[in-house]
Amino acid sequence: MNPADEPQGFRKMRMQKVLGYMLTWTTYGSWLQGDRRKYVKNGQILDPNPSLENKNKENLKYPKVSLNAKQRKIIEKAIIEESAGLNQKVYAIAIGKSHIHLVTDCNFISAASAVSHYKNAARLALKGNGFVGRLWTKGFSVRYCFDENQLNTVVDYVNRHKQNPPSKSPQVYPRG
Repeated sequence: MNPADEPQGFRKMRMQKVLGYMLTWTTYGSWLQGDRRKYVKNGQILDPNPSLENKNKENLKYPKVSLNAKQRKIIEKAIIEESAGLNQKVYAIAIGKSHIHLVTDCNFISAASAVSHYKNAARLALKGNGFVGRLWTKGFSVRYCFDENQLNTVVDYVNRHKQNPPSKSPQVYPRG
């Protein structure tokens, strides 16, 4: 693409240093296109569409995945271990029944590559513990953080949305 043809906001984003990003992805069948909670397609948030959601439910090839507490702990451990291999600092992580929120530094790794690594590490860890089937939906969401305020905002968001934390006190991974 010719840089002159890029949207102005994209050019600005490309020129700024990315401090980190919040990555979000969902379990298979848990948030379908058409969902009543709205949904994202091609980067746009779309309104609910019950007929589309029903059609997508009919087309599921595997059972909908809802992670139990043991599976969430296994996934968290696998992601933390994978982040060390990628040399990425984890600022916050929340493993819900139907989705993952992860805030890391970028360390020159694209969001798509990082998500691919994390999804695969979690899938292999669960497979090693007896999971069979499709675990993740295709795709992911990313929010880039260009300054400390944006980074702190997404870290706070993830920490507020933890479901069933692995210990009594919230586990926060230090930045630095």
